[in-house]
Amino acid sequence: MRTRLLPFAGTAGIAVLIVLAACSGPAGAGSASASATQSAAASASSSEAATTTYQVKVGKTSAGNALVGEDGKTLYFFAKDTNGTIACTGSCTGTWPPFTLDAGEKTSAGQGVTASWLATVMRPDGKTQVTYNGHPLYYFASDTAAGDAKGNGYGGIWFIATANGNLPSASASAKASATESMGY
Repeated sequence: MRTRLLPFAGTAGIAVLIVLAACSGPAGAGSASASATQSAAASASSSEAATTTYQVKVGKTSAGNALVGEDGKTLYFFAKDTNGTIACTGSCTGTWPPFTLDAGEKTSAGQGVTASWLATVMRPDGKTQVTYNGHPLYYFASDTAAGDAKGNGYGGIWFIATANGNLPSASASAKASATESMGY
């Protein structure tokens, strides 16, 4: 669910510099200049990837205040993820994409979020998933705009992630129960 426009924009700018450097030097010097510029571009690209930070904060959603990730998209808890076991795998992740990080990426706590509760866990597929208070975080594929919370309460097992870090009580879960679990 992460958008990678900024790293590509930086890389595209560096690529333009490589072309200009290769074309502007004296005969025979263009290739040495291009090699040095390419090395600098690779280093800059690596630095950008190593410093990518995704902020998790509290935002207003159609279901109330919830944790939101990239682009203000609502984050969810899955009630079947218990005792460190991730239950949403395989086809489930098509409807409920996990909030994952690539190597060198990290999260930061924004407004209303307890920083010490942000952590990660290794998924069965080997990817690194972000957790909050021990609960793995997911997006809902049908949430298309910031503040959408269309997945809240599905099947009585999917709920907006809240700043208190807890799943809803059993009575709240029963009230929110739906006839299908939307992907799981």
